[in-house]
Parts: sequence; C-alpha cells; structure tokens
Amino acid sequence: MSARELHLNAFLMGVGHHEAAWRHSRTDPRALGDVTHFQHLARTAERGTFDSVFLADGVQIWGDVRHTAAGHFEPLTLLTALAQATDHIGLIATASTGFSEPYNLARLFSSLDHISGGRAGWNIVTTAQDRSAQNFNREVNTEHAERYERAAEFLDVTTALWDSWEDDAVVADPGSGVYADEAKVHEVGHRGRFFSVRGPLNAVRSPQGRPLLVQAGSSEDGRAFAAAWAEAVFTAQQTHEDATAFYADLKRRVVAAGRPADGVKVLPGIVPVLGGTEAEARRLAAELDELIIPERAVRQLTDMIGVDLTGHPLDAPLPALPPVSRINGAKSRFELVRDLAERERLTLRQLLGRLGGGRGHQVVAGTPEQIADHVELWFTTGAADGFNVMAPLLPSGLEEFVDHVVPLLRARGLFRTEYTGRTLREHYGLARPVSRYAAGTEVVAEVG
Repeated sequence: MSARELHLNAFLMGVGHHEAAWRHSRTDPRALGDVTHFQHLARTAERGTFDSVFLADGVQIWGDVRHTAAGHFEPLTLLTALAQATDHIGLIATASTGFSEPYNLARLFSSLDHISGGRAGWNIVTTAQDRSAQNFNREVNTEHAERYERAAEFLDVTTALWDSWEDDAVVADPGSGVYADEAKVHEVGHRGRFFSVRGPLNAVRSPQGRPLLVQAGSSEDGRAFAAAWAEAVFTAQQTHEDATAFYADLKRRVVAAGRPADGVKVLPGIVPVLGGTEAEARRLAAELDELIIPERAVRQLTDMIGVDLTGHPLDAPLPALPPVSRINGAKSRFELVRDLAERERLTLRQLLGRLGGGRGHQVVAGTPEQIADHVELWFTTGAADGFNVMAPLLPSGLEEFVDHVVPLLRARGLFRTEYTGRTLREHYGLARPVSRYAAGTEVVAEVG
C-alpha cells in the first residue's frame, strides 16, 4: 500500500447515472422504488472496500415527469435501511442549508450516525434553483452569496448542536438516579442573522462526534466555504489541467484557513463506461447516447445552467451566454458547461450527448486497465485524492468496477484490500473532532 491512500465513493443514482439508463436493456426502472436494489448496491460497494456510498437529493422534480425516471426515497431514510444491510461502508446523504433548519438536520444526521455505528456523512448543498424555492413559500431563490452566508451560519449552529453533549456527559447510574451530568450538556445560545437556536440537541453525542462534512460547490463562494468546513469535496472537472488547478487552489485555501491540506479529500466525479475492449466500451456509450430524448435533455440543461435553451436548434452552437456574474444558480456548473461547449465547439445536440453520461462529470470509456490508468494518473499527479464513482448503469456498472477495476488498483498498491477502521472518519483518515465545550477547548464565537 502506498503511503497516500486512494479514496473511492460510490454515487448511487437510481438505475444509473446516464440520463437514459432506465431505458437500457441492462437495467430495470422498477428497481427505483425497491429498497433491496439500493441495499445490493451498498453491499457491492462494501465488497469493493469503498470508503462510502452517496445519495444526491433535491427538493423539486428534475427534468419532466414524462421522460425522467423519478426517484422514490428521501436519502436519510434510505441510508438508515442501507445501514442495516452493511457493516463498514460510510453513508453520505445530501441535505440543503437553504430549505432546512439546523436543529432538525442535526437530529437527523446524529440519528443516522448512531444507527450506523459512526458511518454518517452530510453532503452540504445550498440549493440553487428557483423551482426549489417555489416549494417553500418563495417565488425566487435568494442570491448566491447570501446562500453561502446562510450556509456558514448553518454549519456553525449545527456543529455546536452536535457538540452540545460532551462525550462523557451520560452517567446512567440507576443507583443515584443520575442519567447525565448537567455540567456537560450545553445550551448553544445562538442568535445570528439567519438563526436563533437555544439548544442543546436532544440527542447524545454520536460515535463520530459529528458526521463527515462533504461539500460539492466549486464557485468562488463554494471554494471558500469548502476551505472552512469541508472534509471531502465532490467536484466536477473535464480535463486534467482543470483538475490539478482546482486541487492546488483548494489545498492552498485549506492551509490558509489553518487546516492541514490532507484534512480535505478532493474527489472528482468519474463515469466509467466499461467494456472488455475499448471498442466494446465505446459501443455501450453510443448505445446510451442514442437513447437520450432531446426534449428532456434540453430541459435538464436549462435547469442545470439557468439559461433557457428551449427551442434553440439542436444542430447549432449554443447561443451567446450571459457572464457568470449574472447567473444566480450553480455558477461552477455553468462555467464548466460553457467552457466545454466553447473549447470543443459543440452544437447543442453534441453538448447534450457529452452531458448525458454525467451532467458535466468526466465520462471515461475503456477497458478496466484504461480506467485504472486514468484513476492512477489523476491520483499520482495532484489532480485528485480519489474519485466519486458514477456508474452509467446500475447495478451492472458498479459490479464491473468492483470486480475488474478495484483488483487492478489493489495490485498497484493504491487501494485498500480490507477495512482497517470502523467509522467513516477512519476510512478517510480523519480524526474524531473534540467537542468545543470540552475542558481546554476554545469555544467557537457566535455569528451576529
């Protein structure tokens, strides 16, 4: 095993990450509502000794219901079921700081961490779309910068709530009738711009102290937020050059924030389209792209970049796009799509095909050896600490990665052969945080 260890997360999305996966003969769209499908996926990733599995989430319908295979499960609820089907693998759920309250969210993730024995992680999103806001008594979403200001305060409150019970607060002495030491259970007493929270949390401190904190934004605000809070970053880069630049920039920001560079793992998304030969892999990629419904794909792209492309000719280049400063949605994804279209001079139809596999994440079609070569190159040259594996078809794509790519990574000394830790933090090589209220620990100042 090399001194530096590769990290792999399995991003579980329905029956595959390709937008036409549900139409392919190797998938069953009815599995979307079957919890045993997801339990099988989690066990498969655990067989491959992945660090974690991850479930995305949103608070709106994506695409259109006519052509989109919609999900069935809220992620924290589903991960509770996956916790019972697995023993080691981490369990990461997406939840929004824009449409949640710190107290409720702290309770939910604390519960998952207790139920799983210390395997919970939170993928922190701020939620960009106006359509999401319209499900929460708003006509439009708040401005990009304000969403991150709210997120920072949200994290300050939530982590304080997780810390509000010290590790040894529970006495549980039937003889004296004392269950908890009151001096070790703390009110948060937070009053800030966005939140007023008294505390303490009505749940004792969980096995990890607090769940692993994951973040997915790559904009300027997103990078600053990641440097302050994230312990893993899910990111999207199309080229090795862009990936190394992002990696170096984020690590520099982490150090400037007073944290160790290896305290944050950078995990770009990869969509591995596997075949026995490169030609077989490319045929599978072409099969999937042929199943894309342009009407649906245009709507998906419109939602993704916040620019209405309805009615634009499919075989023409993209229209002139506004400057990123005028985008109030996902700024980093807008820039990625714009740069991809301009760099490769793609028509709208060609762009839809490039995005159909992974919504802007890199799609790599090839043999297991070629996929392993790609992973090794990015890992050893300062582009990634590991990968967010996004199989185009599920379960087959994940099974093939575990059965054929993981053994190659192990043989090259890049990836573990067995779990050596029990908690998700241990898989990522991260220390268990000390409660801010414990003796000798500096209390974090309130916001406001």
